[in-house]
Amino acid sequence: MSTAQPSTVSAPDKGAVRDYLVGLQHRITTAVEAADGTATFERDLWQRPEGGGGESRVLRNGALLEQGGVGFSHVLGDRLPPSATASRADLGEAKWEAMGVSLVFHPNNPYVPTTHMNVRFFIAEPPDKPAVWWFGGGFDLTPYYPFDADVLHWHRVAQKLTQPFGAQVYAEHKAWCDRYFWLKHRHETRGVGGLFFDDLQEWGFDRSFAYQQAVGDSFLEAWLPLALQRRHTPFGERERSFQLYRRGRYVEFNLVFDRGTHFGLQSGGRTESILMSLPPLVRWEYGYQPAPGSPEARLNDYLRPRDWITEFGP
Repeated sequence: MSTAQPSTVSAPDKGAVRDYLVGLQHRITTAVEAADGTATFERDLWQRPEGGGGESRVLRNGALLEQGGVGFSHVLGDRLPPSATASRADLGEAKWEAMGVSLVFHPNNPYVPTTHMNVRFFIAEPPDKPAVWWFGGGFDLTPYYPFDADVLHWHRVAQKLTQPFGAQVYAEHKAWCDRYFWLKHRHETRGVGGLFFDDLQEWGFDRSFAYQQAVGDSFLEAWLPLALQRRHTPFGERERSFQLYRRGRYVEFNLVFDRGTHFGLQSGGRTESILMSLPPLVRWEYGYQPAPGSPEARLNDYLRPRDWITEFGP
């Protein structure tokens, strides 16, 4: 994990980042509405009393998605919350801005994987010191009934987008994703991973921003073909019950570990927008154990770090 420091290569262009993020939200919601075919995203503009605002777009009860949210936020303040200064105490008195797009899609069909994507930019301006900025984000996939071909496609797209930025970037950011989306109390990953990065500034602004755009622009290529292929797979109450049970892991991670959730709540963010990533329906079951050899038990082998491309690829 890199430590954010002021870049001497190129000055950050906050306006360009904001324009890109606003456009990304629009492109993703337009594509998903077309794929869903029956429902549209409700648009909710909001303002933050402490500074800034954003737009939350939420689609509910569609043909493809039971619920999906794509949020844009651009918030600012005079003092950082504890979640942002745990490793950078020197930024405690800095004015700051944070902007990003974050999405989570919870499909109807248990054979369509849940997915998450986030791309964000942060800048702090301490008194009498150079500005400190960095990019972060990534995407990850959470299947309940995994298909090897789907996992391979997902990681191939991730690998392809990283290649212009260095031969080791995919391996590093794939491993970072595995570490970040690790449920310590369950001893399992949240899903089959993807990419995750944070505190990215050492490449300079232009290259770091280009990488953020590559991640954001590749999301639909990675997820939408899987959703379209699996959306009509037959399922019954057994699969639906397991889907709701496994959604509980999603809730546990977001509320217990997710830095974005903690930052949003600690910084006085809009609660509805911060928690729109949670599924509309979920269940917990005490002491649940899938039957040995069942499709549900098969998932366990996917909830650990693995070299998916080497294992599943030709």
